[in-house]
Order: sequence, then C-alpha cells, then structure tokens
Amino acid sequence: MTARPSNTPVTRRRTQAERTEESTRRLIEAAIDLILERGCRGTTLKDVGERAGYSRGLANYRFGSKDGLFLEVVLYSRHQWHVELKRQLGDKRGLDAILTATDAFRHYLASSPRHYRALVLLWYDAVGHPSSLNTRLSAYHDAQLRDVHRWVKQGIEDGTIDPSTDPSGFAASFYSCMFGTVYQWQLMPDRFDLDSVFDNYKFLVKRALKPA
Repeated sequence: MTARPSNTPVTRRRTQAERTEESTRRLIEAAIDLILERGCRGTTLKDVGERAGYSRGLANYRFGSKDGLFLEVVLYSRHQWHVELKRQLGDKRGLDAILTATDAFRHYLASSPRHYRALVLLWYDAVGHPSSLNTRLSAYHDAQLRDVHRWVKQGIEDGTIDPSTDPSGFAASFYSCMFGTVYQWQLMPDRFDLDSVFDNYKFLVKRALKPA
C-alpha cells in the first residue's frame, strides 16, 4: 500500500451544521433573486429550492411556509446591515452616531443593493396584512426609532444637539428620509445619485441639530 505523501493537503469533510448553514444561505440568496424578478407573490418555495440547486421540497422543509422563508430573508438582510452599522459606529454617540449611521446606510445600499431591495419589497408587501412577518418588521422598525431617539438625547446631553430638538420627532423624520431615499433610488436607479443625496442630507441634519 502506497503511503500518502506528508505534504498532501488533507480535505476536511464539512460538518452537518456547516452543510445546513450553506444550504440555508443558498436558499435565501435564491429567494432574494426570485423576489426581485417576480415579486413576493410570484415567489414559491418550490422555485426557491430549484433555483438554489436543491430539491423542490427542501425550502418547504427548511422554512415551513412562505412567511417563514420571507422572515429568514429579512433576518439575513438585516444581519448584513447590522454588521455594517456596528463596524462603522463603534462607540460614537449623539450627533456623531447619527451622521455615522447615515454613512453606514449609504454604504450598505451601495454594497448590498439586492438584499435591501428585497427587504423593501417584503416590507411594503407586508403592510396592511397582519402576519408574523408584519409583526417582526414593526418590531425592527421600532428598535431603529429607539436607536435614533437615544442618539438625539445623547447629543442634547453632551451639547452637540440643540436641546429644543424633539427626539421622537427627529427619529421619525430620519427614517422617513431614509425610506424616501430608497424609494426614489429604486424607482430611478440610473438617475439617482446616492452620494449627493446623502451628503446633502448630512448637511441639513447638522444645520437643523446645531445648538443655537
């Protein structure tokens, strides 16, 4: 029997958990592709399994329902966003945190446009239709509003934000601008300059929040 040369690389077999994680990722990426191509209503579990290169029934087995699949897409896309936000935010507070979050959102849109476009389509499709997905999306949005509310209060405390600023009102305006930007960007991607829009928004935020 010929011995294997000592310098021959050993191929490690992937664990079951690693194979499951990989198949889940491929299923979610396939779902994102189909959502962007056909919309939420036109995306089926069967087609997701086939697009990912697996059996027709795997997506149904893994996620249980379309709502279960769509919830996983939301979790996956939000994870990408939170990784980017955490990377840029660090320990920033107050006005610095607001401006940094704006830059992080701009970078996320530019680097992961598929993920966010799918997230927006799921978000709009869920509005007005009571479901577990709608409930989860509402909870996520509420958490985002609380983050901005907290940053405004920090800025008021450290003197970088005008004390007359309403934290709740600013938080609502902040996300109204973010969602409005995404809507226009998706509607006119070739004519919408994200960098210019975000630079202008940061300029207006600094003027609006600057202490008198």
